[in-house]
Amino acid sequence: MSMLVPPLFAGLVDDASLLPPGVPGFREVLEAHGKHRNAWYAGLIGALLVPSSVVDLDLSPGGLAVGVVNDAALSALPAVVAKLRSAGAVVGRVEAAVARRGEDPQPGLGALGRLAAAEPDLDVYAEIPLSWGLLAGLDTVAGQRAEGLRIAPKFRVGGLAAELFPTPVELAAVICACRDRDLPFKLAAGLRHALRHTDPETGFTHHGFLNVLVASAAAADGAEVAEVAEVLGATHPVPLIEPTRVRRDEPRPLWVGFGAPNVLEPLTELIRLGLINGGYE
Repeated sequence: MSMLVPPLFAGLVDDASLLPPGVPGFREVLEAHGKHRNAWYAGLIGALLVPSSVVDLDLSPGGLAVGVVNDAALSALPAVVAKLRSAGAVVGRVEAAVARRGEDPQPGLGALGRLAAAEPDLDVYAEIPLSWGLLAGLDTVAGQRAEGLRIAPKFRVGGLAAELFPTPVELAAVICACRDRDLPFKLAAGLRHALRHTDPETGFTHHGFLNVLVASAAAADGAEVAEVAEVLGATHPVPLIEPTRVRRDEPRPLWVGFGAPNVLEPLTELIRLGLINGGYE
């Protein structure tokens, strides 16, 4: 991979332009995604995330690396994957919520475990609510992985209500819990900028994706919850830049990545912070 995008950032940002609140048509998204795939920053870009309901349209995403994000019944996912593959897409991943907040995640985890067993070439991400049943859910996922299944957790760290944004301590505890169980994880929602910040329109405080990256690396190195929370709570780039620089040539630990409705926004912020070279050797 070109050193214009260091290994630490490889595949960090999925193209989520088809997911709500995105408004472009599929053809426009395909054209834009193709340009990203052929650009100098292509190494930063992960899969094109496709809602499972979209594949009912007459689409031809030939050759695309696609991740299916379930927005319908879990039981319909195998048919969705098959339809996309028949259209020529390279489906390497599915992501699905296993429960609503306050519900038991175990039945949904069982269903996704069966999907992972039936589709051994898929990476399956189980979105577990950050609420009751979380730790037991992580234990279940760890057990499924011990049986050879390609399944891992995903967490939503933002949304339309304040309670959907975990505090730095809460998210640090989740990251360390994944570390302790040797679980890679994905994140969704709320990661709008590189640094932790408060949205002036909503008043919600969002986690920064650079904070999460450095915090995950610290956890992988053995940091305790309080230390990881301190990194997540940083609102200035100075304590984050150097820990990122020294790891740029290494694979990213623990954190698989996140989706962005406009992949150019995180790219621009990484360039502004001097962590990616902006297309110049």
